[in-house]
Amino acid sequence: MTTRHINPYRRSLLRAASVSAAALGVGGPALAAKVPGKNDPWARAQGIIDQFKKPLSFPKRDFLITAYGAEPCEAIKVNGYVGHHQEGKVSTPAPGAKDCYAAIAAAIAACSAAGGGRVVIPAGNWLVKGPIVLKSNVNVHLAKGAHVYFSNDPEDFAKYGDYDCGPNGKLVLSRWQSNDCLNYSPLVYAYGQTNIALTGEDWTSILDGQGGVPRADGETWWDWKGKAKGRDPKRSQIAVNPLNPGSIRAVAPQLSDAQVALMEGKDDKWRTDEAYLPTLSEAGVPVAKRIFGRGHYLRPCMVEFIGCTNVLLQGYQLNQAPFWQHHPVNCSKLEIRGVLMDSMGPNSDGFDPEACNTVLVQDCTFKCGDDCIAIKAGKNLDTQFGPTQNVVIQKCVMNSGHGGVTLGSEMSGGIQHVYAQDIEFRNEHWDTDPLNTAIRLKTNMNRGGFLRHFYVRNVTMPNGVNLKPQVYNPLPGSPIPPKTVGSSAGAVVTFDCDYAPNADNVRTRPPIVEDVHISGVKVGHVATKEGPRSCYQAILLLGPVAFDYNGEKPAEILPIRNVTFTDCDFGTPVNAAQPWFIYNVRNVKLTNVKIGGKLYNTTLQA
Repeated sequence: MTTRHINPYRRSLLRAASVSAAALGVGGPALAAKVPGKNDPWARAQGIIDQFKKPLSFPKRDFLITAYGAEPCEAIKVNGYVGHHQEGKVSTPAPGAKDCYAAIAAAIAACSAAGGGRVVIPAGNWLVKGPIVLKSNVNVHLAKGAHVYFSNDPEDFAKYGDYDCGPNGKLVLSRWQSNDCLNYSPLVYAYGQTNIALTGEDWTSILDGQGGVPRADGETWWDWKGKAKGRDPKRSQIAVNPLNPGSIRAVAPQLSDAQVALMEGKDDKWRTDEAYLPTLSEAGVPVAKRIFGRGHYLRPCMVEFIGCTNVLLQGYQLNQAPFWQHHPVNCSKLEIRGVLMDSMGPNSDGFDPEACNTVLVQDCTFKCGDDCIAIKAGKNLDTQFGPTQNVVIQKCVMNSGHGGVTLGSEMSGGIQHVYAQDIEFRNEHWDTDPLNTAIRLKTNMNRGGFLRHFYVRNVTMPNGVNLKPQVYNPLPGSPIPPKTVGSSAGAVVTFDCDYAPNADNVRTRPPIVEDVHISGVKVGHVATKEGPRSCYQAILLLGPVAFDYNGEKPAEILPIRNVTFTDCDFGTPVNAAQPWFIYNVRNVKLTNVKIGGKLYNTTLQA
């Protein structure tokens, strides 16, 4: 396996105006891991699994945070949000709780200086007003009954970063929705480290981001997604931020008039924080100049590791993440095992490996406010880390979420050699917070990228998926009529190559989707007034929509191709009259596939 090294001289990013995204540390895309069974996909998957047989090891010495001044606190219940704009009682430290940030940082520093070991957070409630930053050869371990409450004040995550960005705070190198930037620190963070672990004793070991807990002014992390009624709409990622320049040319003077017009579009929504960052990438603005933090509204990930090798995440529960729950970027040989991800906030993806090589996801349970697993690989021009590849997902349970096993939408660097097996898409909360779709691809003419060599087998869905479709709005004039395609919810398998087309002004990178093989899918039913139903639609394959492309030069726009469904039973869809929707697909083979009691052996083209 090739290890991708990180440039240790990160501070040079702010000293050199000419610094590029490559300064984040990689010389080029990673090579695929050397695994046996090159021509047998499941033998290759087993070869990936075998690389995790030998567990990570740490020196057998413990560093208790109480020895460095940490003190537990009482917890109380307050009115807040249990989900995005969903009011309820939430837990938070009582007033007067002691901040344990310095004690945990000191314990990690001492452990690292001693050559490694285990930093132990004992049972009890602990307030941490700042990030937990892991170092090589350190295992941060939560004992049974340990509940870590991270501060819900953004200011506490703009104090300790490596980069002093003046009024924006002391920030860290991060990625936000797959674009590189300087931003608030993730709540648990590591950069360029080797042999690190974040572990718990069991699911009473809790990491709590307090994403829905109000601050003194009544605002929460989750409000930054888009304001609840009665809140200031200007303080969110979707509002035009006056700190962002009136023209992209202010930070990228080399752009031509045509480039500026394309990037800015027909209105000023590109000046919202969530759109301004990808515009900076599209314009080639160096990472050193992509400064967010204070005055901006890009929520940090809960756990984000960048450029790390030999990583273990195991045996804890994660709640109330401000943003994505786990986001490893450019990591090699990473395992997440036995973790309960329970966060119903906006964008609360459970596990989002990005541009990673050799990943094992096993025995995890997901209840998420967004996708359970969402494999990423860069966006716009931030593709220097290459594809995500050699990923095995097995023996997991998916309950609530937008998608179960999802690929994209940020996948400009490509995704390949992904294997999912023995998964229960349980959809336990089907009547209140249903799983929208089980197997999902999201991309469009902006995100582009490729998906190939994706294999799924032996998955069950005892309660089906969402019975109601969620339709998307195509671009004006599209050959796809508005509100006719349920690409966001309702199908068991959803491949959406026209995902959120209105979100991106630049649409010049057609995606490639090929060589996908799905077998052994068994979908159960729930009771409805019309009888037992399993889904709204069995299969939805929306290929690239050529109409959306707006590049200067013609591009080859390929259909979804070489897809097989074998030995599957999709149950009885609500829309049994149209068991599948296909657009721009070629050579999709159904073999021994049952839908609504009818057997299909056919090839689909459109």
